[in-house]
Amino acid sequence: MTIRLEKMIPLPLVEQKTDGSGIWELDSVEFFKGTSYLVEAPSGKGKTSLLSVIYGIRPDYLGKAFLDGQDIAEFSTRKWSITRKTRLSYIFQGLELFGELTALDNIMLKNAITGHKSADEITGMAERLGIGQFLHRKAGILSFGQQQRVAIIRALCQPFDFLLADECFSHMDGQNALTALELIHEECGAGGAGMIITSLHAMEEADIDERIKL
Repeated sequence: MTIRLEKMIPLPLVEQKTDGSGIWELDSVEFFKGTSYLVEAPSGKGKTSLLSVIYGIRPDYLGKAFLDGQDIAEFSTRKWSITRKTRLSYIFQGLELFGELTALDNIMLKNAITGHKSADEITGMAERLGIGQFLHRKAGILSFGQQQRVAIIRALCQPFDFLLADECFSHMDGQNALTALELIHEECGAGGAGMIITSLHAMEEADIDERIKL
């Protein structure tokens, strides 16, 4: 999959200064499958808007967005459903977990649909990220950093060409963040997928192919 944005800018940013932006000021920007991207910017510069446009949940923008040369504005509801099930996975900044369900139930809501991971693989990912002992606790009582790791595992329980991750390490310490990023890298590598991660910070220790200042 190739993601291409042409003269793209979300409407709320039109009246703001975007000088020097690595996306909003360019005629064309492309993201290629198999490449990892870090989009860095302070709050209010459009990080969430960028991923929301690519994922098709934010239609208020100028310019065009293409997935494999197809204008996403022309996607049908069915086309989006298939794309989000098989080609794009999203870790929302707000995580979108069900607080009354256990961490494992939240993960299984997706995996039951996709059948992408075995129970042992899910347990293994949880153990690796340090939340194995919390899988049977309600998600709502976990810390936000623990919830972020639940959301990461859930996002990996489907096939995808691109993983979109909106500040998914913001409440983790450095080591937990690097461990989670390593897992994401491995899953992307196994499927030849790309990733676009947004962050408030440069994440200088992270293994990233391309860094973009938004």
